[in-house]
Amino acid sequence: MKRRRLWPLFWLSLGAVYFFLPLVATTDFSLRAQRGTLSLLAYQRVLQDSQFVSSFLFSLRMALFTILFGVLLIVPTAYWVHLRLPHLRPLIELLTLLPFVVPVIVLVFGLIRIYSRPPLLMTTTPATTDLLLVGGYLVVALPYLYRSIDVGLRAVDIRSLTEAAQSLGAGWGTILMRVVFPNLRTAALTGALLTLAIVIGELTLAQYLARPAFGPYMNLLGKNRAYEPAALSIMSFALTWAAMGTIYWMTRGQQAQIGGGH
Repeated sequence: MKRRRLWPLFWLSLGAVYFFLPLVATTDFSLRAQRGTLSLLAYQRVLQDSQFVSSFLFSLRMALFTILFGVLLIVPTAYWVHLRLPHLRPLIELLTLLPFVVPVIVLVFGLIRIYSRPPLLMTTTPATTDLLLVGGYLVVALPYLYRSIDVGLRAVDIRSLTEAAQSLGAGWGTILMRVVFPNLRTAALTGALLTLAIVIGELTLAQYLARPAFGPYMNLLGKNRAYEPAALSIMSFALTWAAMGTIYWMTRGQQAQIGGGH
């Protein structure tokens, strides 16, 4: 019995060491920018770099547009599939898995080849290139965003809610805005935060479309500096975990409610 209890503890401890040891080493390295002492000099240099601020704000703006367009596209589509076309759900799920199969480098070269020539010329101005970049981000984030919305729809009796709203005289626009979207707040937030993490760290799309995003900035910094990339990695890790903590905090009440059968 004691041996059976020790094995799970052993594997848990081994996993914790495997996970935290590189993190501790990276943190320690990032604090040694000033010789002979531990300091936050590398973090200070990163935060004072104007390119860091501009690239992060650019990626944040692209992430917000990606989330907005993604929610407006996926929520009505997933809702209609659940309500009227349930036999097409396997096909839709297969289509949303294609970004896992098609490499991002293939995606970006396909976008450049198609949208860099008439009549769909979109790579000549920053505004149209940003729109093309958002479209690429949306494709990359599609599996995560769609599955978050799909799980939210499965947790709600959407057919009964729709019939109740129709019996009160609500149209499809009212049903979407006042019935569907409010019941998918948590699911949409989960997908939005996952999309944010993907867009902030994505490199290939922004680099080949020549946009000043955060991913290319991190890549460039890693080639020219020593301690600053380690500090930037720790900051990105903290941002990701903050997003995951926000997901847990926002979904905690709803998970308890669903689990309790209310």
